[in-house]
Amino acid sequence: MLIKKLKISGKKLVLLLLSNINKLTIFIPDFLIIFLSKAIILLRVYSNNPKKDLILLFKIKDEFEQIINNRALSYGNGEHPKHYLIMYHQFFVNNIFDGESVIDIGCGYGSVSRSIAIAKPNSKILGIDNDKIRLQQALDSDNPTNLSFIYGDIIQHQFKENWDVVVLSNVLEHIENRIEFLLLVNSNIKAKRFLIRVPCYERDWQVPMRDKFGIKYFTDSDHKIEHKLIEFHSEIHQSNLEITEIITNWGEIWAVCLPVNK
Repeated sequence: MLIKKLKISGKKLVLLLLSNINKLTIFIPDFLIIFLSKAIILLRVYSNNPKKDLILLFKIKDEFEQIINNRALSYGNGEHPKHYLIMYHQFFVNNIFDGESVIDIGCGYGSVSRSIAIAKPNSKILGIDNDKIRLQQALDSDNPTNLSFIYGDIIQHQFKENWDVVVLSNVLEHIENRIEFLLLVNSNIKAKRFLIRVPCYERDWQVPMRDKFGIKYFTDSDHKIEHKLIEFHSEIHQSNLEITEIITNWGEIWAVCLPVNK
């Protein structure tokens, strides 16, 4: 019992110290923080092994990216500012007619689904996801009446009705067997149109450099692929879909695809 109390007290002490240190750092000028951080990194990376230095710099960059994304989420009160800054929601909205039924696969906390539902009040929008925590966030939000959410696996779920549009926003890159997945979705839902968004491999020279070094280049550790344009075209073709419009923007691929009758 005493050991447990000591452990708890120790944790509280550490948190208290960190909190006080955080308060003290406010008094350190920004330029000095930048100077010291840069100086430490420069002292470490100018060696006779530029490959090793680059790998370390990439890892440092990843750590800072995590911090930036965390603070961006806090700034957006839980919603990442990228949603409105890169305006990818508008791509989906622009390619849906008001009155069409839409299923958003892998809807997460429902941000894209909500944007579509608000912009298309005569459409029926359904978001589906197999992540209970994120789905609960979607259900707990202020949702319009033409939007609903369900928990489930799109492949196993049996729908009584067909859907006009399938939305796949940053979903395919999380799936190992993407061609099989798209064929099954097409067979199960019989949609008229697929709207797909994925990260693009060819977004920055640092991506192939990281790939060459055999280190992390995915934007998410759960990704199975980040498509080169030729790979994306090939997989879509093998999935019996035809690309009618494709946009590369903000390091991403946005595509409108139609089923091919074979």
